[in-house]
Amino acid sequence: MKATHISQKKKKEVEVLKKLLQSDENVGIIDLTNLPSAQFQRIKHKLRKDMQVRVTKKSLLKLAIEQVKEKRKGIENLEKYLVSSMPALMLTKEEPFKIAKLISKNKSQTAAKPGQVSPKDLIIPEGPTSFSPGPIIGELGAAGIKAAIEGGKVVIKKETTIVHKGDIITQKQSDMLAKFGIKPMEIGINLVAVYEQGEVYDKEILFTDEEAYIEMIKTIATEALNLAVFAEYPTEETMQILIQRAEREKLAVKHELKDVETEFGAGVELNQTEVARKNILEYSDNMADKAHDLIEKARDEMLGE
Repeated sequence: MKATHISQKKKKEVEVLKKLLQSDENVGIIDLTNLPSAQFQRIKHKLRKDMQVRVTKKSLLKLAIEQVKEKRKGIENLEKYLVSSMPALMLTKEEPFKIAKLISKNKSQTAAKPGQVSPKDLIIPEGPTSFSPGPIIGELGAAGIKAAIEGGKVVIKKETTIVHKGDIITQKQSDMLAKFGIKPMEIGINLVAVYEQGEVYDKEILFTDEEAYIEMIKTIATEALNLAVFAEYPTEETMQILIQRAEREKLAVKHELKDVETEFGAGVELNQTEVARKNILEYSDNMADKAHDLIEKARDEMLGE
């Protein structure tokens, strides 16, 4: 079989790519699909201090990765991100999540064009519009959107998803989205993965919603605290809560015991059931006091008081 000829120019490019891949910087794969050249050049110039980008051929980048994988462990895991993209190589000294945040801040929203893949569910919201009665009613109906006329204006009666995430946007859907001013497409550098010290982080991880993540951590912390209190596990965080609960339980027992004494009166002879009940309450009162003392002691030991 005849060997594939590789031009000197391509060989030189592969050597350049290999040198970049073996540098001490983090390596990223950028997808340039649907990114206008002018926008790309503007963002690249703005972020030139934070990252370096080299546009090259997919086949040459794959070849370079193959040739350096023995020297940089795990970098071959970037190859799968080349398959469905128009890739460019990115190098940065910034940690992956910081560079992802910088790139995200330099994106802008634009209208959807026919043939583009929807990045999310596209929804026409319920409520009043600025449209006057006319052909728009028929267009909305054809799109499956329920509408009515109120006060001389078109009103959307029910929130409707007209394009689902991953669907190809049609001309009619594009026109409808434009009428409602919905701009679902982001224009900017599409960072799909970053390699750092043997690990590859894809875009699903890199662009995690920070606020949602923080709320999740708060929820976990609250649930952990509740579990520790329920298990009566003494820690610096649970100690005060446990002491307060022991105090409340002690007071509740004392009140119940007082109610029993009031009900039967001092010096009144009690039957066996009533005596047992009173003894249990007195025992519970003593246990509550002991529990309180033990918790106080544990707190002093833990806090070094």
